[in-house]
Amino acid sequence: MIKIAVLIGKDFEDSEYTQPAEAFKKAGYELVHLGLKKGDTVTGKKQNTPVEIDMEVNEANAREFDALLIPGGYSPDNLRAHQGPVRFVREFMESGKPVFAICHGPQLLISARKLEGRKATGWKSLAEDIKYAGAHYIDKEVVVDGNLVTSRQPSDIPAFIKAAFEMLESRHAKSA
Repeated sequence: MIKIAVLIGKDFEDSEYTQPAEAFKKAGYELVHLGLKKGDTVTGKKQNTPVEIDMEVNEANAREFDALLIPGGYSPDNLRAHQGPVRFVREFMESGKPVFAICHGPQLLISARKLEGRKATGWKSLAEDIKYAGAHYIDKEVVVDGNLVTSRQPSDIPAFIKAAFEMLESRHAKSA
């Protein structure tokens, strides 16, 4: 079974979590919610969608998971102020396993210093930050570069999910 780490904190963008999570669960993938404290419940910024943290990110290891989902909203900015989430994202990017980041999700990639030389997109206010991090910012609904899938905003979610599934299926087929 494919195991996806979901790095999530308070005030995430509800739809950027709920829609990909629902699609992954429907496909039979296991989701493990990583956050600052196991057992805490974090909520979305608009609809107050509750998500219980399954595992403290400080205890998580990239080797335990097949992919990483980083929803947007204020969650990535809140999480990047802590060493554990930044370390985990850095390890995941270095592992070469799929990383799916939408909207403000690239903020964690910037803090992990893993965008240099990459192609990426994100929320429009992050365009300059992504460029300053050494990446080529592309303003389109989904950008795929190696193991990285990025999207800009909630309206891009269908393309984001499609690209994530294509990457998972491609990598799963190679390992089968």
